[in-house]
Amino acid sequence: MYRLLSDVSIVEVSSFVASPTAGLYCAQMGAEVVRVDQIGGGLDYDRYMLTAEGRSLAWENLNRAKKSVALDLKSAEGRELCVELARATGQLITNLPEKSFLSHAAVIEGRPDMVSVRIMGWHDGRQAMDFTVNAASGYPLMTGPEDWDAASAPPVNQVLPAWDFITGAYCAFALMAALHHRAATGKGSEVRVPLGDVMMGTVANSGAMAEMLYRGADRPRLGNAIWGALGRDFTSRDGKRFMVAVLTPNQWNAMIAALEIAEPVAALEAETGVEFARSDHNRFVHREALFAIVQHAASRFDYADLSARLGKAGATFERYRTMHEAASDPALVADNPLFGPSPANPSGFAYPAARSLANLGGQPAGDPRPAPYLGQHSEEVLAERLGLASGAIGDLIDRGVVARSDKNEPRKKP
Repeated sequence: MYRLLSDVSIVEVSSFVASPTAGLYCAQMGAEVVRVDQIGGGLDYDRYMLTAEGRSLAWENLNRAKKSVALDLKSAEGRELCVELARATGQLITNLPEKSFLSHAAVIEGRPDMVSVRIMGWHDGRQAMDFTVNAASGYPLMTGPEDWDAASAPPVNQVLPAWDFITGAYCAFALMAALHHRAATGKGSEVRVPLGDVMMGTVANSGAMAEMLYRGADRPRLGNAIWGALGRDFTSRDGKRFMVAVLTPNQWNAMIAALEIAEPVAALEAETGVEFARSDHNRFVHREALFAIVQHAASRFDYADLSARLGKAGATFERYRTMHEAASDPALVADNPLFGPSPANPSGFAYPAARSLANLGGQPAGDPRPAPYLGQHSEEVLAERLGLASGAIGDLIDRGVVARSDKNEPRKKP
């Protein structure tokens, strides 16, 4: 963990993926992130997958390096404590509805320089999740084998909740921008980031929206082919599937040299009257003929030989792996400085943990820190942030408004 944000404290009241991701990225850069949850855990505390002891591996990884306060957020007293924590801290990340007890209007009372970042569903207040905004994006109906009938083909949902992760990253950026603005002007900000707007904005920023309007129709399905360039999955002689991508002349020349296909490619150029080395358009238009040439060449070699050839030539390629293979791959994990030793995870399961995704040259990244036990820092944060005496905190605990760590409490078994 880096220390770039060591002077920043953030209260996070969130669930699921996007909002915890925003807090995680800030924590990985050194911010003190205090996650506030309902006693016993919020909506995402038991999110799949659970260990045999009932600990969520998803929650554990999205909440690394954070502190945890457990309050009875169903009670007026617990909610007021949460609001006071947000006010006292000055920075809030949440995905609770604006009309909830944690509205910007509530937390700004007595704290005019408050910065709140709120993740919403749609801009008009409707609820949304990654899977539902993805359905609206058009991508699931653009994915799948190219021979599927456009009128009757089913959608193909993505497995990764990409819109959630993009939204979380954008919220972390928006929070830093609002803090920069406050430092310059002394003014707070209410930042609202609708998940649906992140999706539609990304579709627009990618050029895809302009493309659809320009063509007046949908883009056809292309299977695993890259749109507008040359690339697809191929199979080696020993049955290994791998991806090759060609977007530059250097990548093209490297593939030609590695696969020894200059002669058939030259014959295709003569037949079609076009040149491929410097034209994405030509390579894309004639992709099926080029795919056949590449696949024929790939069928002559086992993958180990292909990998050596493509790597030596400087081609852009990668073998398809299962996710279990990826998680066990030395090059991707064990030998990758992104990962550090396993901290003392609440699950009790030891595995490599990711450091900050950014690598700051010359600065040690530090080892990954564990996620907290629920309520692990309740007493510490209430004392330091709100100035509550131990007796007052003890009374809140006795009355069930505040909870201590759930380290030794039995969890639900999957």
